[in-house]
Amino acid sequence: MTAGVPDPLIDTSKPHPARVYDWLLGGRDNYPADRQVARGLPAEARGNAARNRAFMHRASAWLARGGIDQFLDIGSGIPTEPNLHRIVQAVTPSARVVYADNDPIVLRHAEALLDGSPEGVTEYLHADVREPGVILERAGAVLDFGRPVALSLIALMHFMPDDRDPYGITRALVGALAPGSFLALSHGTADQHPELRRETEAAYEKGAIALRMRTRAEVEPFFEGLDLVEPGLVPATEWYREGAAPAVERSGFYVGVARVR
Repeated sequence: MTAGVPDPLIDTSKPHPARVYDWLLGGRDNYPADRQVARGLPAEARGNAARNRAFMHRASAWLARGGIDQFLDIGSGIPTEPNLHRIVQAVTPSARVVYADNDPIVLRHAEALLDGSPEGVTEYLHADVREPGVILERAGAVLDFGRPVALSLIALMHFMPDDRDPYGITRALVGALAPGSFLALSHGTADQHPELRRETEAAYEKGAIALRMRTRAEVEPFFEGLDLVEPGLVPATEWYREGAAPAVERSGFYVGVARVR
């Protein structure tokens, strides 16, 4: 789906959340402006990013093993192995996965994202979550929204301040999903380490990146009208469904997986 899409210029002088996150995960697809923001974050940020990524792995695998074979991952970020399609297509080779992100550098890496199983389908959209209708329309060429889809919003909505209507965007996306679909969401918070909040906010503020960390009570509305699966809305290290529980550590993310009625 990248065919015919113009390759937008990358402004390396401005940091982007996806590239900051790439640095936190140990990636190399970032620039000095991104690294400046990342290095201004608390030392715990790298561990928090890794723990959030591990949640995505566990949740995606659980959903695939539960029979979900369609995934829409918005805010997918720069490819970091194993990517979501690797996880779900290892369970269900015929799974269909659509990634969407607005960072031009992710578009440049689309071929890596599209390298899925021969039986399945893996596509990439250069699109912005602030235009949910556009994403749904374009994703509909690959996914059958008449059947269950897993919508993945991982480490994304805390970059949507209140005036960008993050709850409304999420409701618009979830509203297009068939019953039996799922929302998997993680969201930045300072609830477990309030002493680091100002340092985190200041680093992103210097990079002119909007950041709105939210409390547990403020994250709950993202799941309004949905049925949270056990263990509910919890810190990232406390969410698991199968196998041994991960080590319980402080987390900078609340996470949850919920079923569409």
